[in-house]
Amino acid sequence: MSTVTATPAALELIAEIVADHGPVLFHQSGGCCDGSSPMCYPQGDFRVGERDVQLGEIGGAPFYISASQAEAWAHTDLIIDVVPGRGGMFSLDNGREKRFLTRSEMCSI
Repeated sequence: MSTVTATPAALELIAEIVADHGPVLFHQSGGCCDGSSPMCYPQGDFRVGERDVQLGEIGGAPFYISASQAEAWAHTDLIIDVVPGRGGMFSLDNGREKRFLTRSEMCSI
C-alpha cells in the first residue's frame, strides 16, 4: 500500500493556507484540467466520494485519492512538494505563485 508524506516546503505552505482558510483536506487530482496535482480544499467544501481512499495525513490534513488511482499506485509512495507556479483552478494554493506537486518513489515490495 502506498503512503503519503510532505516535504518541509509543502508543510510550510499547508500551514500558510490553514492560517488563511482553516482546516483543509487534499485530494489527488486525476482530471484533465489539473493533471495530477494534489488539490487543496477547505474541509467541508469538497465531498469525498465513496470510492475515495484516505492514504494518510500531511500537515494534519487528510489526503485522499480515488480507489482506482490507489490501486494503480499501490507500490508507490507519494511525496507532496512545492514548486514555483500557479495551483489548480479550485485549489487553495492557486494565486500564491507556488503550487503543490506530487512526486513519487517506488516502495520496496
